[in-house]
Formats: sequence, structure tokens, C-alpha cells
Amino acid sequence: MRRDPAYRLGRRGRRPATAELAMRDGLDGRPRRGVTPALPAGLALVLLTTMAACRPDAAPPGAPTGWPAASARHWRWQWQLDGVLDPTVEAEVFVLDPVATTAAQTTELRSRNRRLICQVYVGSVHPDDPDASRYPAQVRGATSTGTGRSWLDVRRWETLRPVLADRFRLCRGKGFAAVVIADADGYDKRSGFPLEFDDQLAFNRRVAALARSLGLSPGLLGALAQVAALAPDFDFAVNEECVRLKNCAKLLPFADAGKPVFHVEYTGATLDFCVTSVGYGFASMRKNRTLDAWRQPCPPPP
Repeated sequence: MRRDPAYRLGRRGRRPATAELAMRDGLDGRPRRGVTPALPAGLALVLLTTMAACRPDAAPPGAPTGWPAASARHWRWQWQLDGVLDPTVEAEVFVLDPVATTAAQTTELRSRNRRLICQVYVGSVHPDDPDASRYPAQVRGATSTGTGRSWLDVRRWETLRPVLADRFRLCRGKGFAAVVIADADGYDKRSGFPLEFDDQLAFNRRVAALARSLGLSPGLLGALAQVAALAPDFDFAVNEECVRLKNCAKLLPFADAGKPVFHVEYTGATLDFCVTSVGYGFASMRKNRTLDAWRQPCPPPP
């Protein structure tokens, strides 16, 4: 069974909610927590232009997120699903839990010109999910060891679509402009259903199309065996430990297309794995497996 650090909060009862929760900041509805001489106009313009060229452009609040190909190798990113959110992290991109993150926090991050990605489980459900009752018993399969999440029958699109649509609407309501989908590889697990590669492929493409229809840029977490087929349907990828597992080359369909690959390693020195991951064109960092605020990014590529 796949280890599940990628949605640490989901294991603790925090997870995507229904449209009913989209009007609230979080599960409890409350947010967490001398005169300088003017520069000559021409010099000021030069300085502003230079500063803008040093970092990727950020999408305005509420606009769908675009990912300029020229910036694919240069994004600085943060993935935090545990602990008190640190909005001061020097990163342009934040991957966050859409329920645990409040609207006040996303507003603050957008004021800092950050791009926000919500992480949503699409192929599994936890019994404590607020919308768990919307999944009938016939679409629930085996339970993943250690996570308590049950795999879903992804062939039942008409049943799953309304729930996923509400989870995506929650993201948009919180101010996210992109979504990364997790547990998109149930066909390759002991799901309790006779799922085939093509069943999963069709489902993942439908999820990407659904996200786009709701104004979200879709991204893929894991599911390496389907990357070659799905890269045209998704705007970016999130990967765990491809250097340690020696499978980074499987993500090249994204990198070669100028799409960001947000990569994390949990062990090893950045001086060692960054040579490999940055060489592939990935935006890489070292994180704790708990995915708390701590991070150690790789040096930017030249």
C-alpha cells in the first residue's frame, strides 16, 4: 500500500468538504491566527522592471492560474499540510489543505502575490469526511492500511462527479486557483474493485476537465505510470521522492512540455539530490514527512 504523507491532515480528520462548507473559513468558521528622497522616474522604472523580471508573474486574485513555460524551472514552492501556516515563506507557490486553510489566510497569501493550490483527494474517502455520507456503499472499496481512507470505484463517474465538484467549489470559494488531485491511482492498488488502467485514465481526464470547468488549473500528484498519457490534460505535477526512488525520468513529459514539476525529497542532503532534480528541470526542495512549515529549497537553476 502507498504511504500517505501527501495528505497528512486527511489522516487526522481534516479533508475536503462539501459546498455547504464553502461559505465558511474552516471547520470552525474562524481564521487561525523617515521620508526617503524620490528616485528619478527613469531610474525607478528601470529598477521596477528588473525586479519584475527576477520572479515569475503571479495571477491576479480570482483568476485561473497560468504556468508560463519560461518560468517552469524557477518556481519556488511550499507544501504545508501540518502545523500553523507560515505565510512568510519565500515561495511563489503554496500547496495547502482547502479545509484547514481559512479564507483569511488565502487572502493574506494572495496579497503577497502567492499562487495557491488546494490538494483534494479524488479517488478515496475517509469516514470522517464531512461529505462521506454522499458516497454510497456500492462505490466504496477496500480501506488503505494506515490512512483509514477507502478507495472509490472511479468507474461510477455520475455518482462521484457532484461530490468532487463541490470539493472544487470549496477551493474556489477559499481563493485557490489551482488544484492537485491525490489518490488518482486506485487501479494500481488493492482497491476492492476490478479497476483497469483505462478506467483510471478516463476518470483522471474527467477530473481535470471538471477542474477546468470550475476555473481551477489541474495538477497531478503521483500516478507516475499514467504521466505520459495524462501530461497533456494537466498543467503541472507534484512528486514525492523521485530521486530516492529513481523514477524522475517518468516526469519528463511535464518538464519537456514546459510544465512545472514540484518535487520534494524527505531524506538526503539537498547538495546531493538537487543536482539530479534541477537537472531534470524540476522545482525541488527537502521537507519533513509531516509536511509542516519547514523546508529547504534547492538552489535556483542558472
